[in-house]
Amino acid sequence: MIYRYRFISEHRATYGVQRLCRILGVRRQGFYRWLATQAGRETRAGRDEDLAVVITGIHQEHRGRYGRPRITMELRRRGITVNHKRVGRVMAELGLAGITRRRRRFLTSPALVPAEPVADLVGRDFTAERPGERLVGDITCLVTGQGRLFLATVIDLHNREVVGHALGTDPTTSLVTEAIDLAAARGLISDNAVFHSDRGTQYTAHRFRDALTAQRMRPSIGRKGSCYDNAVAEAFFATLKTELPTTTWTTRDQARTDIFSYIHYYNHDRLHSTNGHRTPAETRTAHAA
Repeated sequence: MIYRYRFISEHRATYGVQRLCRILGVRRQGFYRWLATQAGRETRAGRDEDLAVVITGIHQEHRGRYGRPRITMELRRRGITVNHKRVGRVMAELGLAGITRRRRRFLTSPALVPAEPVADLVGRDFTAERPGERLVGDITCLVTGQGRLFLATVIDLHNREVVGHALGTDPTTSLVTEAIDLAAARGLISDNAVFHSDRGTQYTAHRFRDALTAQRMRPSIGRKGSCYDNAVAEAFFATLKTELPTTTWTTRDQARTDIFSYIHYYNHDRLHSTNGHRTPAETRTAHAA
């Protein structure tokens, strides 16, 4: 019907509205109603074109990682009030979409001779009233042309910030201890804090328990065979491997550079839904203020 109205509008001076409506089988009242709203449609189309420019900029700025929800929140942070449905429509017209997650391969396995049994002090309650009091960690494998590279993390449950991390060529207890030590050196761990992990050999070793004790931290371990007990740590790796530009690198140095860059982006620039669509660093700073 719209195409018929457009044809009538373009040729009415030559053939007349009544004649064209009769030939095309439309009512004149309908055509005139459509004609009366044309100015509004053109105005909306112009606004959509302006919005498309901003959306494209945000999408490129975050390397295609943002989908409709985060782009909507980023627009509102910039003072642009817009409905998420409109953002989705404009993105669809532009052929833009966020990156979806890949399925993660699990790395850790239970220790053969673990340290003393440890209780689950988190119990799938992945919240914390203050920064530094409840943290989680895990380890994952990255593929490079020079061999594997392992990443260990320490994540604060208050704001989902990666407060400590370490990269190494072997998934050892030293690697996960280094991540804890970095978080402590940055002053981002409180006394008597809880560190939660799975039952991997690195986290159940006596040496790692000693490292936690040295930092005045308490260990917490989830149940055997349950990835949901450490869901926050698992989710970060899923997000990282989804949003990185690649999951294979020619050299380990290239992988290190990309990982360091992404963690800085994740902490300081990426909006997190758990934080009310603020960045982890903003959330920590707001609490301190």
